Amino acid sequence: MNDDELLNSAKKLMQTEANEILRASDRLTYDIVRASRLIYECKGRVVVVGLGKSGHVGRKISATLASLGTPSFFLHAAEAAHGDLGMVRSEDVGLFISNSGSSSEIAALLPHFRRIGAKMIAVTGSFDSPLAKYADIIIDAHVDIEGDPLQLAPMSSTTLELVMGDALAALVTILRGLTREDFALYHPGGALGRKLLTRVRDIMNENVPAVSHDVSVKDALFVITGGGYGATCIIDDSGALTGIFTDGDLRRLMEKKGSGAFSVKIEEAMTAKPRTISPDSLAAQAVKIMEQNEISVLVAVENNKPVGIIHIHELLKAGVA
Repeated sequence: MNDDELLNSAKKLMQTEANEILRASDRLTYDIVRASRLIYECKGRVVVVGLGKSGHVGRKISATLASLGTPSFFLHAAEAAHGDLGMVRSEDVGLFISNSGSSSEIAALLPHFRRIGAKMIAVTGSFDSPLAKYADIIIDAHVDIEGDPLQLAPMSSTTLELVMGDALAALVTILRGLTREDFALYHPGGALGRKLLTRVRDIMNENVPAVSHDVSVKDALFVITGGGYGATCIIDDSGALTGIFTDGDLRRLMEKKGSGAFSVKIEEAMTAKPRTISPDSLAAQAVKIMEQNEISVLVAVENNKPVGIIHIHELLKAGVA
């Protein structure tokens, strides 16, 4: 077989799986809605049960549910009969993933789930299977063609099982009214979590370089040099922020005044009404303000008084820029 034939075989497989998903979508019923409501109303956990390739799919579905705020764990059908069934409670919901619905390991669990009192959802390709007969809700996941050249390995069926699990998770997410901020709570270590959870207060330096409005540029330079931010806040007699003076302001001033720049009053050289941010704002908002205004330093204020300062490099280091 040449390369063109192999490429066409890959395309045919993908088209076969895609067609099976589309066919399943066309025959989808309110059973998936009922199943999503059952999971949403579950007071316990969603116990995803599977075996073999469907078990691998089940692990992913369980992880997706958990990442979207639905407590869930995966239960291997074979291990369940050897003690792991003790993790199941009556308030749980069993989500069984099995194409045939007839494997001995799956079938052996069904009466025990019924005895425990946990509701059961079946994602299966067989309505005549033991699983379908025990289940409270059945989601049709049968396929006509696996796509495997030998028609032996589960391909289309496991892909469809995964899509059905994703659809269930998506519906439960809608029912929960989950927000991006809620999602971030379950992913604090990821980039999205950092962007949606990190506040300016978490990163800013509270030792704000500041000088009085009546000092000279020369005096301000000592504070700028010692502060490490290339800038200093200018405050009035009450401590309120009136401006900011940066090393960029100094360069521009020296272009105009030469060496006479150092004797100029700082309030005459400062940038009045600088861009500021609340310390309780998201750090990602600080990045946005800096980018829009082409600045590298931002002052955090409360009641118009500087309480913190933050540099774009600190935001980059924190992973929010």
